[in-house]
Amino acid sequence: MRTRSWVHVLGVIMLAVTPLPAQPAAAQPAAAKPTDAAYLDARQPVERRVADLLGRMTLVEKIGQMTQAERAAVAEDPSRVAQWGLGSVLSGGGSVPTPNTPEAWIQMVNEFQRQALRTRLGIPMIYGIDAVHGHGNVYGATVFPHNIGLGATRDPRLLERVGRATADEVLATGIRWNFAPCICPARDERWGRTYESFSEDPALVASLATVIDGLQGRRLGDGVLATVKHFAGDGDTKYDQAIADANEGKPWSEQRYPIDQGVTVTNRADFARINLAPYVVALGKRDVGSVMPSFSSVDWTEDGVGNPTKMHANRDLITGTLKGRLGFDGFVISDWEGIHQISDPADPANTGLTPYKVRVGVNSGIDMFMEPNTAKQFEDLLLAEVEAGRVSMARIDDAVRRILRVKFQLGLFEDPYTSADRVGEVGSAAHRALARQAVAQSQVLLKNSGGTLPLRSDAKVYVAGRNADDIGNQAGGWTMTWQGASGDIIPGTTILEGIREVAPRATVTFSADASAPTAGSDVGVVVVGETPYAEGYGDVGGPECGWCTGPQQEEKSLNLQPGDRAVIDKVCSAIDKCVVVVVSGRPQVLTDQLGQMDALVASWLPGSEGAGVADVLFGKRPFTGRLPMTWPRSEAQVPINVGDADYRPLFPYGWGLRTGKARSALDKARDAAQNAVVAGRARSDWARLIADADHALARGDEGRAYWLLRRVPR
Repeated sequence: MRTRSWVHVLGVIMLAVTPLPAQPAAAQPAAAKPTDAAYLDARQPVERRVADLLGRMTLVEKIGQMTQAERAAVAEDPSRVAQWGLGSVLSGGGSVPTPNTPEAWIQMVNEFQRQALRTRLGIPMIYGIDAVHGHGNVYGATVFPHNIGLGATRDPRLLERVGRATADEVLATGIRWNFAPCICPARDERWGRTYESFSEDPALVASLATVIDGLQGRRLGDGVLATVKHFAGDGDTKYDQAIADANEGKPWSEQRYPIDQGVTVTNRADFARINLAPYVVALGKRDVGSVMPSFSSVDWTEDGVGNPTKMHANRDLITGTLKGRLGFDGFVISDWEGIHQISDPADPANTGLTPYKVRVGVNSGIDMFMEPNTAKQFEDLLLAEVEAGRVSMARIDDAVRRILRVKFQLGLFEDPYTSADRVGEVGSAAHRALARQAVAQSQVLLKNSGGTLPLRSDAKVYVAGRNADDIGNQAGGWTMTWQGASGDIIPGTTILEGIREVAPRATVTFSADASAPTAGSDVGVVVVGETPYAEGYGDVGGPECGWCTGPQQEEKSLNLQPGDRAVIDKVCSAIDKCVVVVVSGRPQVLTDQLGQMDALVASWLPGSEGAGVADVLFGKRPFTGRLPMTWPRSEAQVPINVGDADYRPLFPYGWGLRTGKARSALDKARDAAQNAVVAGRARSDWARLIADADHALARGDEGRAYWLLRRVPR
């Protein structure tokens, strides 16, 4: 599948009108599948197969292909897949078979596929899942660092390998479609999905879209169908302080999201430069097969602020820009009940489906609709809208043509079922080794006074902090459940376990709250940070997750929690050398405690392989990671991003001290610049110069990056 460049305009194609059926296909007598049809002949070109099949389909069958239901809605009666003619089934976060084993996943997906193939034309369904940092819904799978950590690696080749390993584990469980990656630049750390973004810098995000190559392979059919999301602007929505203030004192269930699913207030030029830029790369160089719109809205400043349009209703951007100017020829899948959020002027209080919402969503250019528990209602409403002439057959045929094209390219018609031959790839030693490497490369050394790191392999180490021995906390959201969970929820290695593994000659004392005696310790390693969250409930000033584990119900903040601060104070005041490791989905404000720390590490959300953190702490691997996000000096600075006019963060975008040997002239220039800052010999605008240099490098301009770094020392 090839897309056109930004400057091409998609031609208008008049599509044939299919006659309306006399009755729904599900009610018609079962008919034998055609045996000599072109669409069943794998030797035929894909476009001919699509045209042949489309010409045989009834309207009801076409609408079925546009509909996706959640597994929980069909698991008790899998025949609903056939009855409703579903084109797709998905698992939301935490929606899993019992038992949660690779074999059970295969059995479940194959059963749904058997039902799809029972239909008149035998069109296979495609199963989708959110494997956003590895196959995190499946117990025993490899859980990679979240995207913010991968962004710190600055390693496109590593990202491709991570994508390939994820695809292998997803395919091994019978699933062919991944709702990943998120390629939005995250422009405000208060957003609860910050960790799903590779960076605040669109150029870095675009350079790491190589993960798509790993997921999909050289062509569709080699891997899984990838989905770039959330089109477009979801990482750039405006924080609503009034909502955050109104949340104070309310029960969690009555609170609202102050930034997630909000409004991107921008002009068209900035939107193209910041929010659309990664999609140009993903749709062109990377040739991704599906796109998911954002829950957010966009409000153009050119026509005055105050009239935002929901992205799921935005025909200008979905049909005009995505499918038109960007030439996208895959299909668009809505987000979870995405069109439910479109306001119906005739029934504004209705939070469910209405004919208006269905009509607007389809006419905007969305092709398949994620209707977890309302699939049949969606089908009935869309059928009525087409019959009434409010949705054209041309629009229906365009949507179904796109869906069928991808299904043929994936090889679903020839190979619809999955065997258990590859279940050994789920959580394999090779994939865990890759994840451990990714963890090590993602660690960012922010401070290292007196060469505190790396630690001696025989040191007496006092380990403290609630995130030192909690694999759920270090994995973050979208792990086993939507919001993730604290505690021992997946197989793997905690950071504490990694320390004991990597440094077996070290004397390790562990006390989560630092209540154990510290006497005799050479160094303290304090592992603090956030507890898991996902969209909405991760917003600073937003609702706490009332059904989540106890630790997750703390109020979300850019500041370290009081308990974390207390442990830092206690350990760093009692032990001569003190290392603080921050496990979090975004930067944490800790400026007032920085002076107590001899070393500070941004660990992000490393996933299942905590030994990768220990690898760099003890020098088994060097620190090479660089900040993908600006680290603010105070909450008042947020939002703060590379390129801002007044840019004086605690640590700039691109900052990251090295413990290994610099190999290139550019690395040497970066080391010299950062050493000058540490020694107090840098220009006053050093933060801007370092950040601008890293932005230039992300754009491929090594010469400018080198020139900017050379200007840092006085």
